[in-house]
Amino acid sequence: MHRLTLFRTYTFRIALGYLGLFGLSGAVLVLFIFWSTAAFIERQTDATINAEITGLAETYRGRGLRGLSAIIEERSRNQRQSLYLLIDPAARALAGNLDGWPPGNADAEGWLNFRFERPIAGTLQERAARGRHLQLVGGFQLLVGRDVEERNQVTARIRRSLVWTFAAILILGLGGALAVSRGTLRRIEAINRTSREIMAGDLSQRIPVAGGNDELAQLALNLNSMLDRIERLMVGMRNVSDNIAHDLRTPLNRMRNRLEVALMSGNTETTYREVITQTVAETASLIATFNALLAIARAESGVLRQEMEDLDPAELVGNVIELFAPAAEDSAIVLSSALESGLRIRAHRALLS
Repeated sequence: MHRLTLFRTYTFRIALGYLGLFGLSGAVLVLFIFWSTAAFIERQTDATINAEITGLAETYRGRGLRGLSAIIEERSRNQRQSLYLLIDPAARALAGNLDGWPPGNADAEGWLNFRFERPIAGTLQERAARGRHLQLVGGFQLLVGRDVEERNQVTARIRRSLVWTFAAILILGLGGALAVSRGTLRRIEAINRTSREIMAGDLSQRIPVAGGNDELAQLALNLNSMLDRIERLMVGMRNVSDNIAHDLRTPLNRMRNRLEVALMSGNTETTYREVITQTVAETASLIATFNALLAIARAESGVLRQEMEDLDPAELVGNVIELFAPAAEDSAIVLSSALESGLRIRAHRALLS
């Protein structure tokens, strides 16, 4: 399953796409190198044959058949790669190191590819050759060629080397794509695993940060910051809920007890009215408490920041003391403040009050 997931990753597909593009470029380069090398060797062979056949044709025009035969015999003894054959109109060999005229027809320019046998290290071996046919005056025919067996072997060796090189590039590229995708997948799987644990209810989990300062590390840091913020908000909501339950339980129980007592006792309409009036006042106090708790929750979440203003704390405390001074005197409590005037803070006036 992990392997299937690896092959389906976006990183692996991108790496595979680059590998395909690189492989195509490599294939074009390999073919160009092979074609250039093979073409260069072939042109060099053809140039050598053309130079020899041109020189021999000049010799025939200048020195005749006897002089041409002497030169061919001499070159046949001293050169191992060059091939020569001179025949008369009756197809009888006059000079050269070939036993007979090779089979096959030459092309329009006289070029002919053929096979011949040559003794090498005491054994007779069949080898490849390329030559050019020239019709001489008098019905004589001249064939000048080169042994291209070694050239073909070199070309084949170059072709095999380039193919293996290209295969090695593809294998290494595929291995690199797998390695990169596996590393990226491992880090993304860590993010997914942590996300699943958080969705299961464990808000304390955080995404591990690895890899220095790359884009995945930055993503992990941003997600962790977001999770910290969410956890603080959840804790704040839990605290608000606890505060609401704690602050409203006692007043609600007192209201219920008062109403039950009023129902069970045979009181007059005046008594009922007094109980209802106290209950309404208690309800207004409950609503005010509930609104204050909600306002505190909004302030903790940052919603009320736009309603903040510059305040003098000494003036604010003085107003509060003035407001609660009568109630404090009834309870034998003395309220006083020791704040210096002229201080400035930025806050929400109603929430502080």
